Amino acid sequence: QFPDVEFGTDLATEHERWLAETKFNSAVFVYNYPKSIKAFYMRDNDDDGGETVNAMDLLVPGVGELVGGSQREERLDVLEAKMNELDLVLDDYWWYMDLRRFGSVPHAGYGLGFERLVTYVCGIENIRDAIAFPRYPGNAE
Repeated sequence: QFPDVEFGTDLATEHERWLAETKFNSAVFVYNYPKSIKAFYMRDNDDDGGETVNAMDLLVPGVGELVGGSQREERLDVLEAKMNELDLVLDDYWWYMDLRRFGSVPHAGYGLGFERLVTYVCGIENIRDAIAFPRYPGNAE
């Protein structure tokens, strides 16, 4: 029913929902994602040689990912090396690099999808029904 999943495969909503609804039948945290499928600014895990990043998702039944977060890379030299590895133009990110260059501490961030939260709490089947101001053809310029 689902495509094969192996280490390094990005999880689709169907995979996330299967984990929360079938495998665990509850909310579940998935953490330490493969580095190859996550953003450059996520901090590599030191204990596995940088194969994974310190990131997590909270998966809930009926929705899939509700919350996603990660520790950010605070080490300027490591961040520059990761950006070079991905062929990112450092000058395009000068402002981001300055945040690290002029002082940073280990820190993390997360995001919660509001419509996903409404869908989960209200038991709505389709997330489109939870959007307060939906977009559809002809209603916006």
